[in-house]
Amino acid sequence: MKAKHILLPTDFSANARNAIDYAVYLFEKVECVFHILHAFEVGPSNLSSTMGKAKDTRLFRAIKDESQRDIKSLMDELESVNKNSLHSFNGLSIADSLVNAIGRTTIDKDVQYIFMGTKGSSALKEVFMGSNTLRVIQKIDFCPIIAVPGKYDFEAPKKIAFATNFEHIYSEVELVPLLELAKLWDSKITIVHIGIGKELHPHQQTAKDLLPKRFLDIKYGFEEIKGHKNISGAINNYTHVNDNIGMIAMVNYWHSFFEKLTNENVINRVAFNTEVPFLIFPLIEP
Repeated sequence: MKAKHILLPTDFSANARNAIDYAVYLFEKVECVFHILHAFEVGPSNLSSTMGKAKDTRLFRAIKDESQRDIKSLMDELESVNKNSLHSFNGLSIADSLVNAIGRTTIDKDVQYIFMGTKGSSALKEVFMGSNTLRVIQKIDFCPIIAVPGKYDFEAPKKIAFATNFEHIYSEVELVPLLELAKLWDSKITIVHIGIGKELHPHQQTAKDLLPKRFLDIKYGFEEIKGHKNISGAINNYTHVNDNIGMIAMVNYWHSFFEKLTNENVINRVAFNTEVPFLIFPLIEP
């Protein structure tokens, strides 16, 4: 079986390391190559002429050397503690913006999942990791991303809450990232719909009725949550009161029914406030 390629960006914080450890544990039964990526910049981003000049400076060389040293140190540590014969690690130090480096590496290495932390141990790191993770979610819409809360302890996801508005008919290939993770740990998928007091439209009912055909080999169930105007709050509260939920999943559907109705960027708010890992997977237009 072909090895999976997993991308793990890092700023060498404890929060980034926690996301790395979670990815390693989650895929402990799978042959994987983990690409540990540190992206660094000197000078304003998106200015190629400035970036080119910056690469000739002493400051650039110093930052590059520090990045490479830190990557090597982290690689040595990961290889020393991880004795899983199915796993290997590849360190990458790239001079570019974080989003550009992730995008290029995802394509070059045929990456199947990206793991990132959402909150850091200090106020500064919380802002940095939170804003960068949200930026990556916004820009990298062609690869599944798993946002891991700071200090989250690994626990096999007994249940995965798949939040949907039934506005989109999911294809089989679209749901592969979710179904693969469910099969890893024999997780049950709970299909969660946040109701707003209205009956489903015919196209929503059609989308709902087709979902069981996508989950033929998976344990699943439906759950309706009513009486919430704040969708992201309802989703995060659902995982808070159901402590057997080990992951939230949503499709990266930026102009969704939720947002049109509530003017709420649901994915951003769930990602920044979630207490459990959050899988965001790409929408595939027919």
